[in-house]
Amino acid sequence: MPRVMFINGPNANLYGLDPGGTYGRRSFPQIAAACRARAGELGIELDFRQSNHEGAIVDWIQEARQGCDGLLINAAGLTYTSIAILDALLAFEGPILECHMSNIWKREPFRHHSYISRAATGIIAGLGAEGYLLALAAMKGLLAE
Repeated sequence: MPRVMFINGPNANLYGLDPGGTYGRRSFPQIAAACRARAGELGIELDFRQSNHEGAIVDWIQEARQGCDGLLINAAGLTYTSIAILDALLAFEGPILECHMSNIWKREPFRHHSYISRAATGIIAGLGAEGYLLALAAMKGLLAE
């Protein structure tokens, strides 16, 4: 069974707390549960994590090098600032999918440049929590190739 890590960055734990906001009504625990259920349906072992700390995210990416076949990441605000996360991702040998709940190209101009994209195999953005589920299916396909 392929093993995949899904890393979420700063403030993702706040999803759903502002139902009229950018990220929708589903809470982070609800999104995590939906992802775990979908991964089970797809035959993927999923390690789903969130941190507000850049160093923890770098450590997890490095950990994924030792035991994961694929990596999904929503680095959140660190997407636009973290060369450290980019460097860690560039050292990961499996497929990487960059995920965003919102369409980052419809938001503020500073969000239009992602450091993460340089390391990503592909990007899913703007589909809310559904995008996370689609990312898992896409990862399954990438790992089957």
